Amino acid sequence: MTVETNGINVIAEQERTGTPRQLFWPWFGANVSVLGLSYGSFLFGFGISFWQATVAGLLGIVASFLLCGLIAIAGKRGSAPTLVLSRAAFGVRGNRVPALLSWLLTVGWETALTALATLATATVFTQLGWGGGTGTQVVALLVVAGLVVAGGVLGFEVIMRMQRVITVVSGVLTMAFLALVLPDVDWSAVTSAPAGSTAVFVGALVFVMTGYGLGWVNAAADYSRYLPRSASTRGVVGWTTFGSALAPALPLLGGLLLAGSSPELSAAVGADPVGALGELLPTWFLVPFVVVAVLGLVGGAVMDIYSSGLALLAAGVRVSRPVAATVDGVLMVIGAIWVVFVASGDFIVEFQGFLITLGVPIAAWAGIMLADLLLRRQDYAEPELYDPRGRYGSVQPVPLVLLALGTALGWGLVTNGLAEWLGWQGYLLGPVGLGGTEGSWAYANLGVLVSLAVGFLGTLAVRSGAVRAQEDLVSPDQT
Repeated sequence: MTVETNGINVIAEQERTGTPRQLFWPWFGANVSVLGLSYGSFLFGFGISFWQATVAGLLGIVASFLLCGLIAIAGKRGSAPTLVLSRAAFGVRGNRVPALLSWLLTVGWETALTALATLATATVFTQLGWGGGTGTQVVALLVVAGLVVAGGVLGFEVIMRMQRVITVVSGVLTMAFLALVLPDVDWSAVTSAPAGSTAVFVGALVFVMTGYGLGWVNAAADYSRYLPRSASTRGVVGWTTFGSALAPALPLLGGLLLAGSSPELSAAVGADPVGALGELLPTWFLVPFVVVAVLGLVGGAVMDIYSSGLALLAAGVRVSRPVAATVDGVLMVIGAIWVVFVASGDFIVEFQGFLITLGVPIAAWAGIMLADLLLRRQDYAEPELYDPRGRYGSVQPVPLVLLALGTALGWGLVTNGLAEWLGWQGYLLGPVGLGGTEGSWAYANLGVLVSLAVGFLGTLAVRSGAVRAQEDLVSPDQT
């Protein structure tokens, strides 16, 4: 195995190989996780029925990953990482703002996934009677972090191989898990949950979108950039969306059935979303359960650390890609240590607050990026993505204003009151007539959708002429 030397550079023509079908493996492997089962408990926590949770879950998964599929088109058209291609909209230096936001999100995700894998391992070891205290947690953290950092440092080829293995093993074992536990489903209890209001349904939908596709949009082109320009655009969108959405769909449905059958399980999932599921299993399957839990979480974390390293470079840090991945790995370990050994309280409360808070500006960025991509009729002028004197400029003020506006409006329309450090949010819920932070729409988290709309519609409305002016300067061999 060799270390990938590519960083945020344009991928050389001879390295652009393969077909869109190959995108299935990294995206399925990154999202096939028993964590998807835990989302069943999370959704019932909004106070909705099984059928509402099913619709919110599946719609949120597919819609949010479709955004990833659409942004993946940029990778094929520009052969550079997502947060470099974003420079066409924000300017070479202005793009450091969304690059930094992207870096924070991906480092946060890899930290959460590593901590979850550590907690799950310790819980299952306790159930086996093999000990599950501090020693087990330390060893589990070292093993998980070692796999994640190694994959991130070695790069694209190794990650693609890892994800194939993770896809097959995790997929088979997740199906085995479901086969073992679903016979115990109490269908009458599941279907007896009362329906919730439109507001809480929307809140559940937004939660799923931020927990799935909106957590990946900033990395969507990092793998499609290795495809040749002749690759099918529909194939890029289709295989990215299909692979990433298929992986969590069945676990989420299984999780809804389990959570609806057992209020006790729903409560336990809040503290240890993965490990609590081990209580449902016969002893002989606990070891395979650890394998599927850890591999699924590693599959997501390894793609996060790869993309977080690229985002750090796009933000202007001048180190090599392997060094950037190593730096992020160190931060990931420090963060995981804090979550596992220091922090107290309900994991899902803090996790949801993190997702929603960073999901708002990332949604605004995604809207701007999607609209900018829609406005473009030609491929990117690749060399000028790195030159602030080129056609993309140093700073594009309009997209930055839209990003700030979408974020300000979005944070004013979301609430994470259970996380004390986020009590300042929701400041617009009263003035716009939604009942304030105690009203029925308080936890609908409309701000994520509003932020996405501001970025998308604002860019379409005011940036068409700027994009045309950029493309008028493109040379014939780039058309």
